[in-house]
Amino acid sequence: MSEGIGTIKVGLQERSYPIIFGQNLLHSLGQQLEKISFPNKIAVITNPTVFGFYGQTVIDSLEERGFQCSVIEIPDGEEFKSLVTLESIYDFLIEKNFDRGSGLLALGGGVVGDIAGYAAATFLRGVPYVQIPTTILSQVDSSVGGKTAVNHRLGKNLIGAFYQPKLVLIDIDTLRTLEQREVFAGLAEVVKYGVIRDKTFFRWLEDN
Repeated sequence: MSEGIGTIKVGLQERSYPIIFGQNLLHSLGQQLEKISFPNKIAVITNPTVFGFYGQTVIDSLEERGFQCSVIEIPDGEEFKSLVTLESIYDFLIEKNFDRGSGLLALGGGVVGDIAGYAAATFLRGVPYVQIPTTILSQVDSSVGGKTAVNHRLGKNLIGAFYQPKLVLIDIDTLRTLEQREVFAGLAEVVKYGVIRDKTFFRWLEDN
């Protein structure tokens, strides 16, 4: 049973999409994808670490609802957010006969979300995708707003596109497996929002 579900709608007219957040949400993923009429054939893009924690839960939830799942594991690390990795994703999708009636699912932190989103934006000129961010930084920043990209050897995020997901599903239980460094990195971004936008929120962060 999902707990504490909240929803925020990103209002972009025909490109609008919901952000669903709460605890124990991965088990309801298949049901949430049904609600948005997501394609039946799905490639889950992730890395070995995240898949080890949550992959089977995601696959089970999707298959229970009749979705056909394949898994693309990419190496873990910023250095792999590259054109070489992107091409390996294209290779898999083409070899497995994915088409415009298919969809992608990003399960992981910012690297996975960015590269999966850019793959979705560019494969066959665009296929639907869903973000399932598993770090604080990706939950509060990179999974929202449609920023997708890969790095070039001459700079970070130089090759990309704005391409909105169909859904962002944030299960805060995934934060329990984060290393402390990753927690601090994400919270630094949250503090920045308080500094930029909201004095009351910034003071709440100081107190809590």
